[in-house]
Amino acid sequence: MLFFFCNFADMKIAFDAKRYYHNHTGLGNYSRTLVNDLTLQFSDVEAVLYDSKTMERTFRLGRKAAGEGCQLFHGLSNELPRDIVKTDISSVVTMHDVAWRTFPDMYKPWDRLIYDWKYGWSARHATRVVCISQSTKRDVMRFYDIPEERISVIYQSVGKHYYTPMDDKEAERIVQTLPYLKDRPYILTVGSINSRKNLLNMVKAYAALPQKDRPVFVVVGNGREYRRKVEEYIKEKNLQNDIHIESNIHDGRVLQALYTRAMLLMYPSFYEGFGLPVVEASLQRCPVITSNVSSLPEAAGDAALQCNPASVGELTDALQLLLENEQERKWRGNDSYDYCMRMFHPDTLTRQMYEMYASLC
Repeated sequence: MLFFFCNFADMKIAFDAKRYYHNHTGLGNYSRTLVNDLTLQFSDVEAVLYDSKTMERTFRLGRKAAGEGCQLFHGLSNELPRDIVKTDISSVVTMHDVAWRTFPDMYKPWDRLIYDWKYGWSARHATRVVCISQSTKRDVMRFYDIPEERISVIYQSVGKHYYTPMDDKEAERIVQTLPYLKDRPYILTVGSINSRKNLLNMVKAYAALPQKDRPVFVVVGNGREYRRKVEEYIKEKNLQNDIHIESNIHDGRVLQALYTRAMLLMYPSFYEGFGLPVVEASLQRCPVITSNVSSLPEAAGDAALQCNPASVGELTDALQLLLENEQERKWRGNDSYDYCMRMFHPDTLTRQMYEMYASLC
């Protein structure tokens, strides 16, 4: 297949902006960061954001974009409109993960069928599939039989403010507004509270530490059934005064402050499309304990402690190693920062996306 470069003075790109406007976590952050960075870095990009109702998004948005002069359509969250194949414009779909295939127990059977129908079709019919990690690329190839030459791996950058370190005194001031952290060290985890994120094993590893050595454990996230299961274990082990679940932190500056002052981040997920909290923490020089599976070794780099997420013993050993050794925490945090600045700098990732668009126009 031949690709022609479009006129760089005129790149009009349509985006499905449902999550850009209405999702305030992962997929929404990806959409906003990508579109905003593109338009800031490249003045020749015109972004057309479609916030359409479900029926139009699914069946008419492709022809609408083509009729309004867009040269390319980008589905930012696993999905393309079905009528894109009836247009002559190129299409890109970002596949964030295929968790409904790799972690099916988290999804109802009907939801798995719907996701396969929508997202599998989009991957098979897109001109180019963008995967946010090599791990996701392997999954997309395996489950949907997509040829490797139609896939581009372009990592996602995190929110802009994470690339500028927060002043330590300012971070400490913000952290001290949480009453249970008054003059107390703490460790941190960030993410939805569900079985895939593996909070129960984190709590079990924490409970295995000698009581005198335990810092506070701050959990930023929310959940339902699995959260109740974790809270029952916390109560059973009498850890209510040591583990605090924060479900209402939506301010990126507060989260950055928590990363900045934390002794370490725990993120031993069983499966991730990428693993944004690992990069967010590393950019604050916060040492990381994570998994040795899925995309997490890519996000974390060699300076992170990588464990079998199913092994409470390995997680406990990793905790003890970092908690007992300040120098170990410091060099791992510094090396992780260098790795993430090199691999995930927003200017580099935005240019990769721009050049991929240009090859399809």
